[in-house]
Amino acid sequence: MTINKNKMYVVTVDMGYGHQRAAHPLAPAAQNGIINANHYQGISRKEEKSWSGGRKWYEIISRFKDVPILGDFVFSMMDDFQKIEPFYPRRDLSKNSSQQKYFFKQVKRGLGKNLIEQLNRKPLPLVTSFFVPAYFAEYHGYKGPIYCIVCDADVARAWAPYYPKTSRAIYLAPNKRVKERLLLYGVKEKNIYVTGFPLPKDNIGGPGQVILKKDLKHRLFNLDPRGIYRKKYAKLIEDYLCPVKEIKHNNHPLTITFAVGGAGAQREIGETLLRVLAKKIKANKLNLNLVAGTRNDVYLFFQQAVKKYCLNKCSNVKIIYAESKYNYFKLFNEALRTSDILWTKPSELTFYCGLGLPIIMSTPVGSQENYNRDWLLSIGAGVDSQDPEYADEWLFDWLDSGWLAESAMHGFLDAPKMGTYHIENIVLNNKIQEIEDIHLL
Repeated sequence: MTINKNKMYVVTVDMGYGHQRAAHPLAPAAQNGIINANHYQGISRKEEKSWSGGRKWYEIISRFKDVPILGDFVFSMMDDFQKIEPFYPRRDLSKNSSQQKYFFKQVKRGLGKNLIEQLNRKPLPLVTSFFVPAYFAEYHGYKGPIYCIVCDADVARAWAPYYPKTSRAIYLAPNKRVKERLLLYGVKEKNIYVTGFPLPKDNIGGPGQVILKKDLKHRLFNLDPRGIYRKKYAKLIEDYLCPVKEIKHNNHPLTITFAVGGAGAQREIGETLLRVLAKKIKANKLNLNLVAGTRNDVYLFFQQAVKKYCLNKCSNVKIIYAESKYNYFKLFNEALRTSDILWTKPSELTFYCGLGLPIIMSTPVGSQENYNRDWLLSIGAGVDSQDPEYADEWLFDWLDSGWLAESAMHGFLDAPKMGTYHIENIVLNNKIQEIEDIHLL
């Protein structure tokens, strides 16, 4: 096997979408493709079973959360396992958490040892989008440099090394708050770079952001139908995007993309949107993308709902589904280019506001998503959903006011968007390049 010096090992885990979505933009630079630590070639049945058991329980409990009273109680017990402590007052938070102790015990028992032995035959920089591979790479003596991409706007203690003062793992943080948090966990400052979350290059278009800016121009036309935002902030738009007079048409009707998480939670919101927006969909005034990801059960649920509301002959309703996550991410990224609003819970998709997409947030699921929500609100790039039952009213009031156009510009201006480029520069070219991020949250 020929080793390309411009390649890296990209290691992720198949647990939901977040960790693999972070790895996907790095696929072109991944030696032998992206490696899933929980089902790679050569993994033992015992190790694979250990991984899959934890994933299945997380998905079951996440969906169970919607059960009145009991669901919240059961989910809170699991969420306590991965909770993020309040940031203030600043203090030493380096004490190992129960979540961290659990995973580190598995590493001591041999978790990941076989994979590291394979990769050590021809070591390259190893980049992982989950903390456990960073644990076992270091514990089992990986010979190359180790990098860990952080996938949320704030993180639990488990993301930092078990022994942070002596660890050589390098962290690639999506924002400054994560850097500050890792410092409280005891990570050495020289081992943390603020890069931004790795967004798809096909939605950015290089250092000049040619594709992103082109798409945003069409999006602003749809998000500001009365021109209120464009009139009020013409100078801002001209300074950072284009002359306002160039925003004079769109290349698609108003388009909403609704995405469920990897556990399939909140799929019912998609059905509600089909029902309450049916008139506008049938009148070709609105496109609706329903993102089922790789879950066939969610795909069938959406398919049944489309038929239920007699929308199966409408070409402006699409269900985004693929059997593999690689193909799903590709389809999803393509759909975002002609999307105007991304409606989702504040998962890793929070960072996609950097593409100039206003995010309507459904209820957070888990401690980290509460912090993602706080970050989105702090930069003005996301808004909390009102009752989906009345989306045909409040959503169009927001559009008429130019409010969502303002959110789109806040995301474009204030959210990191060049994470993939920064990460490749640091890992492959040894160029220490960080983003300028004034937002602590």
